[in-house]
Amino acid sequence: MGVDIQSKLRLALGSMKDHASIGKAMIYNHDGKAFSDIEIAVLRATGHDNGPIEDKYMHEILFLVSNSPGSIPFLAERISRRLCKTRDRLVALKTLSLIHRLLRGGNRCFERELRSAHVSGHLQMSANSFRNSSFSFLNSYAAYLEERVGWAINQAGKLEPVMFNGLEFGCYEEKSVDLVFRKLPKCQAFIDRVLDCSPRDIVAADNLAQAAMGNTLKESFQVYIMYCEGIEILINMFFDLTRPARTLACDILKRASRQSKELHDLYETCKRVMENRNLDYPSVQIITMDHVLALEQCSSFMSTSSSITCRTGTSTPMGKESEKEGNEDISSSSNQFSFTLETKISKVWVVFDEDYGELQVPVDIV
Repeated sequence: MGVDIQSKLRLALGSMKDHASIGKAMIYNHDGKAFSDIEIAVLRATGHDNGPIEDKYMHEILFLVSNSPGSIPFLAERISRRLCKTRDRLVALKTLSLIHRLLRGGNRCFERELRSAHVSGHLQMSANSFRNSSFSFLNSYAAYLEERVGWAINQAGKLEPVMFNGLEFGCYEEKSVDLVFRKLPKCQAFIDRVLDCSPRDIVAADNLAQAAMGNTLKESFQVYIMYCEGIEILINMFFDLTRPARTLACDILKRASRQSKELHDLYETCKRVMENRNLDYPSVQIITMDHVLALEQCSSFMSTSSSITCRTGTSTPMGKESEKEGNEDISSSSNQFSFTLETKISKVWVVFDEDYGELQVPVDIV
């Protein structure tokens, strides 16, 4: 009973704070009515209640931004300010959820400008005020969004990493190179951030955290499919790689071995803890370290064999040298008695008198 009263008091105080903040935004905002409306929509979307962000606030924010050119940096600053100033766990989690919804719900142009706002420093997603909080999911979720902002939704509705210039392996097929040596490390960084988001401290009644974790899991399912495709291509092309590329491949596979086991355990935990039973969990294929070490040994053997071949191929063995001299002697001696042997058929017949009768043999007259 005491806990229920305490939560109601906290909710009432939080509602008063929200109204005060909205009143300030109406009075003191000198950037124009459109920008004032954006700030008010952000405050309403990130209120002190425990419910998920209402769709009407999301639609309002997207509508206001789309009709106000140059307003995305302002939106990013107001979201960052809300996250930085609050000391309420629910408000912080709701603000992070708002960022996640904007990354998932906007168009490609909006996502690109929001990403640019993050790079320029207008959009901050660090929950430093809650570093010592017992609710560890909040900081893990913030770290996940720091990684998530480097991914975009393509035209097929799937997540893909925003790629920059990276490693170059021009001797291989471009599609395989792009997936293995550029996208696989990005997938592994993404999976690491997902693994940090443990649902163990998320209670069933925490609807906001349940929704945030559910969206995180859905995106991890998409990335894991790309991850598996990249690992399969990497293993198939492993023995065609150069030595430096094989070393890099072994490092990727070792990390994949650790991640596959941890991801399997995370999904099994989420199946028990999460209230959302409609999540379509993929079947995680565990990569054993024994297989990775076997590939690494084969790579070392290939490198050793190729180096020995290179050393022996540049010099002529002594046996070969003496054999060559012997062949030259035989060739010179045979040339002294060389002549052409030829068989000819003649039409002239010679008659021999024999006891057994006459035998006529054709011979050639030279």
